[in-house]
Amino acid sequence: MDEKALTISVTGIILQLTHSGLYCAAGDFYVDPWLPVDRAVITHAHADHACPGSRAYLAARAGAALLRARVGGEAAIEALDYGEVVNLGSVRVSLHPAGHILGSAQVRIESGGEVWVVSGDYKLQPDPTCAAFEPVACDTFVTESTFGLPIYRWPRAAEVLAEIRSWWAANQQAGKASVLFAYSLGKAQRVLAGIDAAAGPTYTHGAVENFCRLYRAAEIALAPATHVASAPAGTDWSRALIVAPPSANGTPWMRRFGPVSTGFVSGWMRIRGARRRRSLDRGFVLSDHADWPGLMSAISACGASRVWVTHGYRAPVVEWLKRQGLDAQAIETRFEGEQDETGEATAEGEP
Repeated sequence: MDEKALTISVTGIILQLTHSGLYCAAGDFYVDPWLPVDRAVITHAHADHACPGSRAYLAARAGAALLRARVGGEAAIEALDYGEVVNLGSVRVSLHPAGHILGSAQVRIESGGEVWVVSGDYKLQPDPTCAAFEPVACDTFVTESTFGLPIYRWPRAAEVLAEIRSWWAANQQAGKASVLFAYSLGKAQRVLAGIDAAAGPTYTHGAVENFCRLYRAAEIALAPATHVASAPAGTDWSRALIVAPPSANGTPWMRRFGPVSTGFVSGWMRIRGARRRRSLDRGFVLSDHADWPGLMSAISACGASRVWVTHGYRAPVVEWLKRQGLDAQAIETRFEGEQDETGEATAEGEP
């Protein structure tokens, strides 16, 4: 390749940090490349990890439909069950649950007696919409650090979902529609899996609905919801919960609902002032990424002596791990994690 200047070598396995992404020369594949390549091993279907245009993809079976929706219906996708092993070149590759979204996976790479694990994005909190995170023993762990500061500590998901239900009920009493902003893939479905369908009518923005269909096809239990665009004229929105991506906030699409109360579900809501900056009524602290204790727990559980830290608060995580005696270094990638702002793709005719 023409990117050797970026090569980082380790006994037994060589991973190259290239202009296209993390490359395993021994297996001739990339993990979550950000440019089209010949063979891509994908951790999950979020846009910063699943780039369209590659010649062939390998992904967990549970997330294959989501990946196809992201990269195109004609893409060549090979699906593996969790734990199933495939030989690529001289390496053994398997995928293991990451607990991030439906079908998210950690990539285990074994060669010459060395084991590397690329985590993608992950969380340790329970989530009924995806398989739970499983620690994978390895020599080198490539970890995200989206929320890699000690201040980020998540409340129990059940408590946050109860807060959402109480906010919705209060808005119904006030005659206001409840518009809840949540990332369209993963977070929105997690919310819909945790609300009570009897509490009132639930609606979805098109970007959310597109992924909900795939979750339901995978037999993930979600509260019944109607696509907003399918609602009849004259719909009374005053008792409704409307789940939409953050990109819908402040757009003309919102006007149809009349008086509204707005909320945002995100790990960023842990920081004082984040809600006010968006002119939101409520913020709910629920993330599909590991918090600080989760990051430390996952890194410890895999037993790695070497840790590469990718997107997020890399420097604090690296410094802490070095104090614990680990060989840690920050790796600059184009992965974004849970973004403070979003430019998510949305359905035709919607913002």
